[in-house]
Amino acid sequence: MKTTRLFLAIATLFLTACNCSKPAPVTPDEPDPEVKPKPVPTPSFAKGADISWVSEMEKDGRTFQLKAGTKADIMDVLKETGVNAIRLRVWVNPTGGWSGKDDVVKLATRAAKAGMALMVDFHYSDFFADPSRQTIPAAWEADKNDLDKMAKHVSDHTAEVLKALQDAGVTPNWVQVGNETRNGMLFGSGDLKYDDKENEFSRFLVLYNTGYDAVKAVFPTTLVMPHIDKAFDLSNDSWWLSNFKKQGGKFDMIALSHYPQESWNGKVQIPWETANTQAINNIKAFASSMGVPIIISEVGVKTPANEKLAAQVLAEFMTEAKKINKCAGVFYWEPEVDGNWKPALFNLPDVIYKYTGKKETWNPYDMGAFTTSGKATSVMEAFK
Repeated sequence: MKTTRLFLAIATLFLTACNCSKPAPVTPDEPDPEVKPKPVPTPSFAKGADISWVSEMEKDGRTFQLKAGTKADIMDVLKETGVNAIRLRVWVNPTGGWSGKDDVVKLATRAAKAGMALMVDFHYSDFFADPSRQTIPAAWEADKNDLDKMAKHVSDHTAEVLKALQDAGVTPNWVQVGNETRNGMLFGSGDLKYDDKENEFSRFLVLYNTGYDAVKAVFPTTLVMPHIDKAFDLSNDSWWLSNFKKQGGKFDMIALSHYPQESWNGKVQIPWETANTQAINNIKAFASSMGVPIIISEVGVKTPANEKLAAQVLAEFMTEAKKINKCAGVFYWEPEVDGNWKPALFNLPDVIYKYTGKKETWNPYDMGAFTTSGKATSVMEAFK
């Protein structure tokens, strides 16, 4: 009996010593935070989604589901629909921190670990930038009349965000320098000078090219591009792109926005069928005239209003876009929302007034492509 007890004691000591020398196992649900993601190749055709609201949605308790109804990470839910790339906007010092540097790095790291390619979209603002507003970040406002200082802000901010991604092991496949910059960027400093013929882009390009160079200094192989709205608008887009190129803009690709159910030519709304056809024709024309691939970095359809029609509108556009050799992909803008959820800042009239001049609150975004339970709707079938 003593011999048996002695044998068991020795065996226990041996097993304990062995276990102490081994690292604790890492479960699939708890990935090792020290393991950096592997580089993600650029897909031949990006089937993408801008999901910049996801962090705030998850903080608000929103979850997502696979088709079978199982709860899962948003990256896995999107992969099930065929999405292979993620787009994230970057704001300089945003309300609540959402879409700021730290938030972007966390989401980008998740995307990369899920095997998703990444597009980074610099707004150079603390808020949404688009053709009607390109508000200078509050921290840069004092330098708005000094173009050199503004360019340094652009360079420093771009490099800071990209180096943070680099430190996390994430390499962006694409970077937008500015968001929907049809009228320039950082208004009050980098507006287009429409009254100065053949020199309209001079101030804008000082800022834009500085951003381009800053990207290349950190990630030399990342594809960098300008971004404008209204993919359907041939004459205006042709003028913008040709002069951007002629006046010295640097670019590897061109990014366009396309919202077929919200396409307006002046005060006349264009039928979605016409908007789709014109956008497809323009992708072909611009790829030829600019000599680079064209990517649709934003698309959206009115799912909550009429899901069946929305699915048709997107599917018809995607079908034709995939046929174009020089179309590099299509990104859906914020598909993960449901027409009910909205970010906190939409309820902050003082914040909205600061950027729009209107003291108001905003309704939820009406072109999401998920249900309230977190499932993808039929609209997302277009990405398969």
